[in-house]
Amino acid sequence: MVRKHILAATIATALSCALTAGVTLPAAASEIKIVVNGNAITDFDITRRAAFLKLQRKKGNLAQEARDELVNEALKRQELKRLNMLASDTDVNDAFNRFASSNKMTIDQLNTVLDKAGVTPGHFKEYIRIQMSWGRALSARNRSQGGVQVSEQDAVQRMLKEGGKKPVSTEYRLQQIIFVVPANNRGILAKRRGEANALRGRFSGCDSTRDLAKGTLDVTVRDLGKFIEQELPPEWSKLVTSTPVGHATTTLDTDKGVEFLGVCSTRQVSDDRVARMVFSQEDAAAAGDGKKDASAEAADKKYLDELRSKAKIVNE
Repeated sequence: MVRKHILAATIATALSCALTAGVTLPAAASEIKIVVNGNAITDFDITRRAAFLKLQRKKGNLAQEARDELVNEALKRQELKRLNMLASDTDVNDAFNRFASSNKMTIDQLNTVLDKAGVTPGHFKEYIRIQMSWGRALSARNRSQGGVQVSEQDAVQRMLKEGGKKPVSTEYRLQQIIFVVPANNRGILAKRRGEANALRGRFSGCDSTRDLAKGTLDVTVRDLGKFIEQELPPEWSKLVTSTPVGHATTTLDTDKGVEFLGVCSTRQVSDDRVARMVFSQEDAAAAGDGKKDASAEAADKKYLDELRSKAKIVNE
């Protein structure tokens, strides 16, 4: 997916040209040009993005296109933070390394080329981070709004092609523990995180959680019920699936405060509903891997338009 969005083949050619041409990095500037919901975009940011667009052999008013792209990415980054879905540094560095390898370059060579071209490795990595993360957000929104749903008839046809075998999934019974942090008092987040990790370290099963939480202020314990793996929220999916029964996931900072989930029990399930969920997720993943149709592109634009309509964007 990342390779598709950053037009790897075109960029690779342009990077080689930049390396041989010896383009030099412009001097850093810090004048604020745009403010998106309180987050600044500087002229240096715009210069780096314009240089990146030039590497992609884009034509036209690159400075204006750079401004437009950076505003969109600022909106996406803010939404991804709200959803706790920003790709980790490890994921981004892995993608960066794969890009270098696929273009027969060492990391040092790629860093040098990006610096010489005026893009910088840091700017390129943040671009990768948004592209990776936004695909996850779109998939999550698509599922929540009922998109990419396989009908019962389609599921039956697929199972028949596989000899009548139904997909198997894991069902999780979960418990949510929230160490509440008021929106107007986020300064206590680190303290609450420490308290959450202390309780998490003593977690030994869902039956005793409320007893463990007694005496700790502003802690909410909720029994969430059962979810098959395909229904897990993206920000929790990897954490839940890697946590043994009777243990708790690592913590996440959310808009409610600091949270973790207890994995109460699991079991393997296989029925028509599971089949439809599994096939639907496979189709959604296929769409996210570059097989986007017009409706998917429209959904992407609609999401961004919604964010823009609620945003405060000031051009300095």
